[in-house]
Amino acid sequence: MAEKRDYYEVLGVSKSSTPEEIKKAYRKLAMQYHPDKNPGDVAAEEKFKEAAEAYDVLSNPEKKQRYDQFGHAGMGGAAGGGFGGFSNMEDIFSAFGDIFGGGFGGGFGGFGGFGGGGARGRRVARGSNIRIKIKLSLEEIVNGVEKKIKIEKHVKCHKCNGRGAESEADIKTCDTCRGTGTVTKVVQSFLGQMQTSSPCPTCGGEGKVITKPCSCCHGSGLEKKSEEISFKVPAGVTEGMQLTVQGKGNAAKGDGVNGDLLVLITEEPHPELQRDGNDLIYSLFVSVPDAILGCTAEIPSVDGKLRIKVEPGTQSGKILRLRGKGVPDVNGYGAGDLLVYIQVWIPKKVDKEEKEMLEKIQESKNFKPSPTKDDRNFFERLKRMFS
Repeated sequence: MAEKRDYYEVLGVSKSSTPEEIKKAYRKLAMQYHPDKNPGDVAAEEKFKEAAEAYDVLSNPEKKQRYDQFGHAGMGGAAGGGFGGFSNMEDIFSAFGDIFGGGFGGGFGGFGGFGGGGARGRRVARGSNIRIKIKLSLEEIVNGVEKKIKIEKHVKCHKCNGRGAESEADIKTCDTCRGTGTVTKVVQSFLGQMQTSSPCPTCGGEGKVITKPCSCCHGSGLEKKSEEISFKVPAGVTEGMQLTVQGKGNAAKGDGVNGDLLVLITEEPHPELQRDGNDLIYSLFVSVPDAILGCTAEIPSVDGKLRIKVEPGTQSGKILRLRGKGVPDVNGYGAGDLLVYIQVWIPKKVDKEEKEMLEKIQESKNFKPSPTKDDRNFFERLKRMFS
């Protein structure tokens, strides 16, 4: 699969471009590569879809913020399983059918009705989105995971197949708009006559009216049903990130397209490891003798237990860095580290025998504090820990 191009590069805009500049750039590309203007041109169709996908993200403040922070993987696009992008032309026309004000210049078919004959200029209905929240363990975040969830959602009515009428004979062409779904008005202005189009008030822009509603869905074309949905969560996601599973939201009436399933990520706290960005932090407590003489210790990681060596004379506050043992970057740029923070455990109480032993070595010159500059500079060690 070819690597996705940067959305700003696709539209030819910068991160500082205004919403109006982004919209203008998209409209120009959409007019250039519109399928009605380039019949049978597969390359033009792909560019048309690419521009629509870029505009979908950059025109939405929340999506744009996630994209600026995480790139394509932040939109779920690198994960597969239906995240990001548009699967067909109908999705694009449904999402952006009004960007040209109901018409596509000199008769290129209208954004809302690609190949639709008399229905051109009418927007395709779109189902509403469904928002859910899932909680992931640290292991699932590090390795990525495929989730299966069951949700209640609107699907097309089993009896009328979403048409909303008892039978096909109970659907009539709207007399007001004559099936176009829009009404056109001509108004006089100081610039001369101007023509405006708006959805038909009688049929709501559908071009048809129901004379006898379905007895099951009462004309809505929809019914509630439980559905199990599977989707992949990419490795490295963070708390608050939202993934989009396209087409798994509520269904739309008639021939409309489904909404999306929006998945909000939350993280379960790990009992031993703390996450800081892509790094993991573990506090290792060692005894005074082990700190002096050195030892080996077993520490937890996401992939299981690890054994590390504590060198003789290790000071409390020393940080051991295990490269690549942290959380993978959501954009695929390697992984963070596992930082082991050494803390020398000082007993709060000692018995008589232990006290006598300690008093014997108390006066030893070797046990008198003699810190180096590095030992003194605690804050510098903290800076190195997170650098």
